[in-house]
Amino acid sequence: MSKQVTLSNNEINYILSPQAIRDSSKKVFDMTVAGDGYFTFNADKMQPTVNYVLDVIRKNYPDLKIPFHSRWGHFRVGGVDRSKQFETTTDKLELARIKLDLVITSVLLDAGAGATWKYFEESSGKHFNRSEGLGVASLYMFKSGVMSSDKKSWKADAAGLQAVTAADLEKHFQVTAENPLVGVQGRVQLLNNLGRACGRNPVFKKGNRPGNIIDHLIEKHGNKIPATAVLRAVLDGLGEIWPGRISAGDVNLGDVWQHSKLNLVPIHKLSQWMTYSLLEPIMEAGFEVDGVEGLTGLAEYRNGGLLIDSGLLTMKDQANMAKAWTPDSDLIIEWRSLTVYLLDQIGAEIQKSLNKSPQDFPLAKILEGGTWWAGRFIAQEKRAGGNPPLNIQSDGTVF
Repeated sequence: MSKQVTLSNNEINYILSPQAIRDSSKKVFDMTVAGDGYFTFNADKMQPTVNYVLDVIRKNYPDLKIPFHSRWGHFRVGGVDRSKQFETTTDKLELARIKLDLVITSVLLDAGAGATWKYFEESSGKHFNRSEGLGVASLYMFKSGVMSSDKKSWKADAAGLQAVTAADLEKHFQVTAENPLVGVQGRVQLLNNLGRACGRNPVFKKGNRPGNIIDHLIEKHGNKIPATAVLRAVLDGLGEIWPGRISAGDVNLGDVWQHSKLNLVPIHKLSQWMTYSLLEPIMEAGFEVDGVEGLTGLAEYRNGGLLIDSGLLTMKDQANMAKAWTPDSDLIIEWRSLTVYLLDQIGAEIQKSLNKSPQDFPLAKILEGGTWWAGRFIAQEKRAGGNPPLNIQSDGTVF
């Protein structure tokens, strides 16, 4: 059962905005600096952390031509652009719908895989794990037609998504006792819930499929679509799918958490990750998207892990590093909020070092070029298997 809170329409609009995420993350940072909470902020580690990220950016993208941080990068792992196979129509809008069907379902299947799961791709003969493996597996699952009501079309629709079972997911993600995947049931529930949302939510009203979010955006904004409007469409369209979260009336607030000292703390990580992933197909269809710099960094375990592994954040009580934590715990809420705040600070320093404006070099590029990869690299340096520094009990719907 979700927890109910009372909010006005203006308060709901605010809490579903990037500004609310930034405001609350600043409160958590101020609380941390004041000596409250679970973490210590070590200002002397800021420049070394920035330098580490800059080194990763220059190694990954020496020409600084960096795409947005999004799911599409995972579909291209190993130098193969698997998304090209879906380009079977010259109708740009329908192609966008197909790609949005693919990427929306794929992002919902993207929460942490666990340390041991991997996916074997027959065509390349390669194994992929973690986010890349989840991306490739979800693409082939989508291609199979299991998310479509007619089981033949390359699309996802209300009836098809509601019919997906745990057995379907385990089959397409090659899950076995020797190859376990974290949160199978949680992922299936998200797809089933997405199907129900597609059948009744106005955001998808033009066709009962996730990709019709583009029609909703065109209807509201025409040819020039603000990035924040894409986020709001994602929050409005997908808010109801999240299980057991906080609701205000009939509005499920999604990735918003109740902190014991700060009340409601919005983060909206997966929704912004999805928003970044929607932008590419929307722009390829000929629409202009502006204001990408208004979105925030992503509070997940690679970016957050970078902050701990670099020493920018340290745990006050080191015993907490060995404990298991759920996403609704104060400690994880603080860690994720501090991640949002400090990504803004790191991003500003990187923009300054590279002589780039926030418009030309938004966080969407800094995440892709540097912080996410830096978090992965430093985790591999620190721990066998590259696991995150904190032990997170995920249900497959947050991280």
